[in-house]
Amino acid sequence: MSKITKSQIAVGIFWLEIPEADLYVLCGCPADSVKHLMKAGKIRELDRDVGSLEPGSGSFQHSHGTVLTESGPNAILLSDLSVQNGDFANLAEFPVLQMLYRQGMLLPDHPNNTGAKPLLIGRDNVVTAQMKYIYRGNYGLTSLNEIVDAGVPLEQAEEMMRIKLYFAFGAIHPSSDLLEAVIVENKSIEIRNNVFVERKSINCYEFTYQDESVEVNLNLEKNESYETPYELENHHFKREYFSIVHTGEGDGWDINRPCMASVLSFQGKIYLIDVGPNIAHTLNSIGVDVNEIEGIFHTHAHDDHFAGLTSLIRANHRIKYYSTSLVRASVTKKLCSLMSIDQDTFKNYFEVCDLEFDLWNNINGLEVRPVYSPHPVETNILFFRTLWETGYATYAHLADVSSKAVLKKMVQDNKNLPGISSKLLKKVWQDYLSPVHVKKIDIGGGMIHGVAQDFKSDKSDKIILAHTAHKLTQDEKIIGCGVTFGSNDVLIEGHEDYAMEFGGKYLRGYYPNVEDSEIHMLLNCERESVNAGTILLRDQEIPDHVSLVLTGVAELLSARDKTSYPLSSGSLVGDLAVLFGFKSKGTYRALSNIETLKIPAILFKEFANRNQLLKLIKNTQKMIEFLQQTWLFGESISSPVLSQIAQNMTLNKYNKDEKIKCDGLQIVKKGKVELSSRKNSIMKVQPLLKEGKFWGGDKLISKGNKSLTAKAATLTEVYIITDVEILLQIPIVRWKLLEAKEKREKMI
Repeated sequence: MSKITKSQIAVGIFWLEIPEADLYVLCGCPADSVKHLMKAGKIRELDRDVGSLEPGSGSFQHSHGTVLTESGPNAILLSDLSVQNGDFANLAEFPVLQMLYRQGMLLPDHPNNTGAKPLLIGRDNVVTAQMKYIYRGNYGLTSLNEIVDAGVPLEQAEEMMRIKLYFAFGAIHPSSDLLEAVIVENKSIEIRNNVFVERKSINCYEFTYQDESVEVNLNLEKNESYETPYELENHHFKREYFSIVHTGEGDGWDINRPCMASVLSFQGKIYLIDVGPNIAHTLNSIGVDVNEIEGIFHTHAHDDHFAGLTSLIRANHRIKYYSTSLVRASVTKKLCSLMSIDQDTFKNYFEVCDLEFDLWNNINGLEVRPVYSPHPVETNILFFRTLWETGYATYAHLADVSSKAVLKKMVQDNKNLPGISSKLLKKVWQDYLSPVHVKKIDIGGGMIHGVAQDFKSDKSDKIILAHTAHKLTQDEKIIGCGVTFGSNDVLIEGHEDYAMEFGGKYLRGYYPNVEDSEIHMLLNCERESVNAGTILLRDQEIPDHVSLVLTGVAELLSARDKTSYPLSSGSLVGDLAVLFGFKSKGTYRALSNIETLKIPAILFKEFANRNQLLKLIKNTQKMIEFLQQTWLFGESISSPVLSQIAQNMTLNKYNKDEKIKCDGLQIVKKGKVELSSRKNSIMKVQPLLKEGKFWGGDKLISKGNKSLTAKAATLTEVYIITDVEILLQIPIVRWKLLEAKEKREKMI
């Protein structure tokens, strides 16, 4: 019988167990890795006598000499790369919480609290980043000065610090007090109990115990992405004047549902309220493209409300970030610890819009009032309203809240001791119970979440119970209700055609010099709602119309490369084929439910001819198609933005061994390029760059001291973008440049 067992749990996630050595390793910990382990049966509840617990089990409830326990890992192997294919590769917060609390490794008097700490295995810089990120995930801001620096008056800051210390059992501890680092560089090292690990290459590790060895490869393939642990139904999302779409009612342990979140539609614009794991999957399921997101309203920095921020970075514009400066400071410190970047770079990815506590902040007619909620990390719950014919329509999003019983235990009017004042408790409770038309509340229970019974006297018209993995009890159903994924509360119905407004904006982006009357001619064409999976244009087909994607996400399946490329809302499908009689170079299909504008071929040809657009369209569209097939530009960038980039590209040709000037961002169109970098008088030759590969991005995002030289290894054609400012305004491009820089440095 094998002493080491390895099994694949999901893409990029493996389970390694060595029972004789009492070692259970979660290899790879992207978003929701705990839920994947639960589904695979590696984490499960166990009811055992206190004296007969099996290795890896834990506790969160004692009763009559038995312990309700959970099995699970006691070590985590981290990815060398903090980001893979656009997503966080290392999100150890919830796996660590599962070990410390649900297994009982940190609980006083628990049989699993043996003094052994959970292990973080990996390279020094990766483990250090995770330690910092987990530290911020546990505590948020960790000193009175940090809270004051976030704009909170001193007296309020002192009470917030007292509350934080109460949740932290009286003291802020470094992550090293809770976790043990196992640093793996270039030689074999013992983990524990004669189990050794050695790093063989990027993301490839070999584990050895006695006479057995197993290799784990955490690298994702080019077209692989981390999986979601649950399936979601596809919905058609109508953009309303003011509505709430319910996109998450679970918590970080619910294997069947996304974490508590909502999507708010106001005057056709789309806003997110919190952004948990797998938000891209959530958005696709309701037919929303990330480029349609106007902004995010954020409550706090715990991973089940935070981990999807990288999906918002994968947009072609800086999404507006709405929260109080207090919460923003906490989120920024955690996100930048995770990404190992400077805190002042947050504004490069998001447009920061700070909100004032306890005031109605007006955002172009949508008013939002953030209210402080006692929690281990800085948290504001959110109240929304907008004026209509019968007064204000209102929605409240209460994530996360504390139960009244916990808050009462916290009351301590001595300002020198951890706790909450009776005065603040009264205000907090009045805020929690403020009546609205629709209110979503956290009923997760325990020390840091709410309970339904506390809202028995709430006068709100509709109460939705969320942030829980359990089914609602009869008593809870009397107080509030559950909702299904994608259900919609329309507070004010929309009568404008918002999708057509988007269509006009997209067309003006393509054809900025065309008269409005010409754009309106196209906008008067037939609209069509298309279900996910429907083919819009087949490979080698010449279409009889052009499709403009108004909402949702389509994709191009490349027959030549056997790959797929997402097409953002605003993309045109079939325009070149219609204008020039070309056959389609791939299959176009709806990735989510989408709406399209169908422009007949004869009308689009006449539009292009009389506005003298044929040459411009032909030149730029060929470049757009090339860009869409590259890794750097082939995701979440709308065609109008790609059109702007294409108009700033020039093509240079080089003979073999000819030197290439390293200015701007350069992309290989044809041939091969040899790069060499010099650092500390040492010249290093990098792998050859082939079609679609790029260089010059490092200089755009950081100050490097390496000198780079390039020469053509064959007859080569290279696109160059010298106006780099347009690239720096696109978060997804910045994000991928950062990912590429990290990967290249690891390889060197």
